[in-house]
Amino acid sequence: MAEADPARLDATEARPLHRARNWPRLVLMLAVPLLVVIGGVIYWYSLQGKVSTDNAYVKLDKVSVSSEIGGKIVEVAVREDQTIKAGDLLFRIDPEPYQLQLRQADASIAAAQANIAALANASAMSNADTSAARENIAFAKSNLARQQALWDRGFTTKAALDAAQHQVAGAEAQLDLALAKQREASAKLSTGAQVPGINPQVAAGQAQRAVAELNLRRTEVRAPIGGTIAQADRLLVGQEAISGLPLLTVVAREGSYIEANFKETDLAEMKVGQRAELRFDAYPGVKLKGHVAAIGAGTGSEFSVLPAQNATGNWVKVTQRVPVRIVLDEASPRPLIAGLSSKVTVYTAEGR
Repeated sequence: MAEADPARLDATEARPLHRARNWPRLVLMLAVPLLVVIGGVIYWYSLQGKVSTDNAYVKLDKVSVSSEIGGKIVEVAVREDQTIKAGDLLFRIDPEPYQLQLRQADASIAAAQANIAALANASAMSNADTSAARENIAFAKSNLARQQALWDRGFTTKAALDAAQHQVAGAEAQLDLALAKQREASAKLSTGAQVPGINPQVAAGQAQRAVAELNLRRTEVRAPIGGTIAQADRLLVGQEAISGLPLLTVVAREGSYIEANFKETDLAEMKVGQRAELRFDAYPGVKLKGHVAAIGAGTGSEFSVLPAQNATGNWVKVTQRVPVRIVLDEASPRPLIAGLSSKVTVYTAEGR
């Protein structure tokens, strides 16, 4: 019987050992793709029923404060980052020019009142001129009657008769002039339907005084809302305040909300009132609850200063973003500063 070849025996024995060593590698090669697929499926299912965006920022109501009148700033009562209440004094404008305007208005009212008193006491309003004119007419007519009788008997001249007639006409003209002056004075003392009971000159002076008082009050610029002072470094004593030019900003302490810019493709299932979850880059451990309060009426580009014009031959479609307002349902343990970055997740599957 022939003896077995040792080399062939070694190859036969090594074949099962080689196969045993390849099993872990084969299992690993099959398991990794399978785990990736399983993980992808789990992740895909975890994304269903909610949409997220990290293009979201904390918003706070803020008011840019400007002066309603012009003038030199003589006092600054606030500083940067100071907390104030509504009605607190922010700065004061030099009141002297407006105090002089108030005195000028008082002088106008006094002049109008003196003019009224003078008109009321004038002879045209006392009927003295009209009474004298009527007496002159009576005397002239009596003289004319005598001259006419003498003319009829031939004891006077034609010139004397004409003079008597001229005297009557002159007296009647004087009466007409006195009556005209009386009507003129009465008209100056009358009041119009727009301001009944007040002389127009006095009413004009009172309106001028009201404007002067308003401007004088406006020399003290006060906070329209409570909050924190910002951009107050532009406010300096001696600076010339220009009407309507913002000088500082008051940022409200309360009423913070999140403006989240969602892709237009995320809005299909989104509705007002849906639950939202908020996280903040500045505070990694803070997670707050909120809800969708409003969905914007237009995309961000629609309300930009220079809206995009797509009527060109090289147009490229870009996914638009729509601002969505998220209101907080609970107080934040950390201060929410305007402009902080946030990540918002809205659960669209709820409330369908």
